[in-house]
Amino acid sequence: MDKQKAVKRMLKNLSKENFTNFCHELMTRKKEPRVARNRVEGKSDLDILDVLISTFDETGAVEVAAELLNEINCKNEADQLLKDTGVKYSEPGSSNMVATGGPSSAAGPLAGGTAAQYTMVDGEHFVDKHRTELINRVNCVADILDQLHQEKVITQSSYSDIMVIPTSQKKMRELFSGPLNAAGLRGKDVFYRILEKEEKYLIEELKGNK
Repeated sequence: MDKQKAVKRMLKNLSKENFTNFCHELMTRKKEPRVARNRVEGKSDLDILDVLISTFDETGAVEVAAELLNEINCKNEADQLLKDTGVKYSEPGSSNMVATGGPSSAAGPLAGGTAAQYTMVDGEHFVDKHRTELINRVNCVADILDQLHQEKVITQSSYSDIMVIPTSQKKMRELFSGPLNAAGLRGKDVFYRILEKEEKYLIEELKGNK
């Protein structure tokens, strides 16, 4: 089942009490990226779905939802969600969480391991191998920088410095040569996950050119 539809159905089917508890756990969750209280408090199930997808992407939304369901003792609901979506769940902090129905970065919300295998091509990280294409063809650089900053891959200082650079190509070149290089494999995994969301067709094309 489509991951977004599965999360939507899960939220809709929660009892009022469990939905309230789910929202409370989401608001008080300590892991990054964190969700602001005003995005959750008093919101509907559809609002919460939008928050999960926009904050964590579709696979991350499933992973986080499963984590929160386990926290509120809704293990059956968590197991059903994972079964419906083909996502394998391991305890928070484990590096074993992957999606069987498609790639999921090890730098996702619940993982603490090294780079996922699918991001490595002939011993080189995907974003390094396709650096030239990414520099020349990525357009939504501001959105990508916003998300890298939110996930603490780049600092406020680096974010501010890059944002004032005039062209997308120069922004991307500076990102690669400075903060992304310093962020290591974890940072590159986060970058890859954001690119999958923001530049879906470009990444699919590049994946076909491995």
